[in-house]
Amino acid sequence: MSVGEAVETEPRKRGPRFARFGVMLFAVLSLLFGVPWVTLVWSGNAWPGVVFAGGTLLFTGLVTVFPWLMFRGHGGHNDRAARIADTLLGVMWVLFTWSLIGQLAGLALLALGVEDPVRSRVVSAGVVAISAGLLLWGHHEAMRVSRVREIDVTLPRLGPGLDGLRVVLITDTHYGPIDRAAWSRGVTEVVNSLDADIVAHTGDIADGTVQERLEMAAPLADIRARFARVYVTGNHEYHSGALGWVEHMENLGWETLHNRHVVVTRGGDSLVVAGVDDRTAGGSGLPGHRTDHEAALAGADPGLPVLLLAHQPQQIGDAVAHGVDLQLSGHTHGGQMWPFHYLVRTDQPVLQGLSRHSERTQLYTSRGTGFWGPPFRIFAPSEITLLTLHAGGAS
Repeated sequence: MSVGEAVETEPRKRGPRFARFGVMLFAVLSLLFGVPWVTLVWSGNAWPGVVFAGGTLLFTGLVTVFPWLMFRGHGGHNDRAARIADTLLGVMWVLFTWSLIGQLAGLALLALGVEDPVRSRVVSAGVVAISAGLLLWGHHEAMRVSRVREIDVTLPRLGPGLDGLRVVLITDTHYGPIDRAAWSRGVTEVVNSLDADIVAHTGDIADGTVQERLEMAAPLADIRARFARVYVTGNHEYHSGALGWVEHMENLGWETLHNRHVVVTRGGDSLVVAGVDDRTAGGSGLPGHRTDHEAALAGADPGLPVLLLAHQPQQIGDAVAHGVDLQLSGHTHGGQMWPFHYLVRTDQPVLQGLSRHSERTQLYTSRGTGFWGPPFRIFAPSEITLLTLHAGGAS
């Protein structure tokens, strides 16, 4: 094939894909911005002309500038644009959600005999008031240092010498365009107060390269653990320089469990602590990066219990197949902003908490320590998890 032919055929390959993307983007933005506009501006509110025109211009301006801000922020690594775009995305998600609920409330008011414009104005006022309250509360929840969530897990194969082993899990810190260096120091202080035997980070450490997020990641060096500090990659590392983050975590004194394991021993009993790359790693193009349970457990005594770090709950199937006793995961953020919870459940087997997946294998899914994108957490609080492991039938 000649160069001319290659150039000629390229648009034919990419055109339909870009067209589908454009149609999907248009549909999503039309709903996300259009439903709140219909509820708050149009509908049956009968606003004065100047209010209607002003509201329409506002929504038109926002929907026009939003894609540019998003692509400039996240595609062009412009933190200021990313902050604005992410915040706007969160605001519009909440307005969209409560506008839909408001329309249902409007039907109830209609059934009660309330006529427009009173009915639509009551709905609009309710949507704005509830959305504003949730956004203020949700922002506070996102920016605060995570609460500690304590979980007891019984592992029948765990030896008595390891009974009461304390494992602290942090995940999805997502150091990003908002400067959260102080927040990161606060997380470190909380983790260090928990007297951990093992501290695990199950990925999505940052949105950005090591150099861009150096200050926010620095407090990770000060985290203390009696036996091990262990880390695995999440899907976001593969958009943010995964090799750099793997190397940087090693430089900070963490064990990067890149499809490998370490053994923790106490009181004459041992625990295999293994880790696998995120399930998206194989598509990253990085040599040797893929989910590989065989490599992670190679050489491990099959009679020992296994604690596995894997970023996504969806990786639990392979954990079951390989006889893992407990998998620790994150990724879901617990949904982060209701009702996004229900969309997450279409992709992941578990949203949050402790779950059993075979007679031997259990999974703990954290709601995440940080947040991604929109700086809001609504009905999905962040967490630093303290898991206390119990042997045999111990309570």
